[in-house]
Amino acid sequence: MRWLILFGWLLSTLSLLSQNLTGIWRGKRTQTEGGCYPEYALELQISFADNSIMGRAYNYFDRERYTKINFTGKYNPQTKRMVIIENAVLQYNVPINCIPCIKTYDLTWSINGIEEALSGEWKGHEMGNATICPPGKIFLTRQNQSIFPVEVNQSDSLLSLQKKMKIQNREKEIVQNLIIDTSHIKIELYDNAEIDDDTVSVFLNNTLLLYKQRLTDKPLTLKLTAFPNTDYELIMYAENLGRIPPNTSLMIITAGKKRYEMRISSNEQKNAVVRFRYER
Repeated sequence: MRWLILFGWLLSTLSLLSQNLTGIWRGKRTQTEGGCYPEYALELQISFADNSIMGRAYNYFDRERYTKINFTGKYNPQTKRMVIIENAVLQYNVPINCIPCIKTYDLTWSINGIEEALSGEWKGHEMGNATICPPGKIFLTRQNQSIFPVEVNQSDSLLSLQKKMKIQNREKEIVQNLIIDTSHIKIELYDNAEIDDDTVSVFLNNTLLLYKQRLTDKPLTLKLTAFPNTDYELIMYAENLGRIPPNTSLMIITAGKKRYEMRISSNEQKNAVVRFRYER
């Protein structure tokens, strides 16, 4: 009996350690009397790594009437509790008598059979002032698909650079299509063969992630979090052709226990493209 108890405890501990919250969570957010509406639909797009959380929150009535807010947070795998703090309203289209709330979520992860849920409470203040919003409760379950576009996270500095870039319209050459079984992906880029000052920019779903970086024998490294059932397109954009055309690189993709190695060539007429999809 003692061994059975120990075995059960080990399984529970491993489950906690391996818990991956990355994905789409959707359900209801209620609000006590005094709010704009007693009940809202809510979708959280959560990226999760090393017990840290970031992503987008969509509070909505339908696809036309919603607020889009980014957030960060922390998860405690022992208590299964997370605290999510919204940072800024990115977009909103709400009735004129409503003001978006900037919210803090206090949620707990649970599982019943195969259904995973996040449940708890929220509180917050109105956008643009310190007026307290009437609080409420939240209940969300994990979903296979998002209602709203899943965006790639990008720093403000790269966003600013991308707005100033003059990107040439080039043909796409598909190097490889990958189906992966993990949300955590590492991409390493090296110059292939002789180091000749090849310089690249890298885009993921048209979002700039590396800007005019020189390829060497030391890797340029990207760590990505992929959402389930979402298509991704990684584009290598040659900024020059180096001393020995074309622009060539070695790309190594590590996804869980799998490792993919591919040699890539880009020039002023074509971009090399790798496509991948995470299927749970």
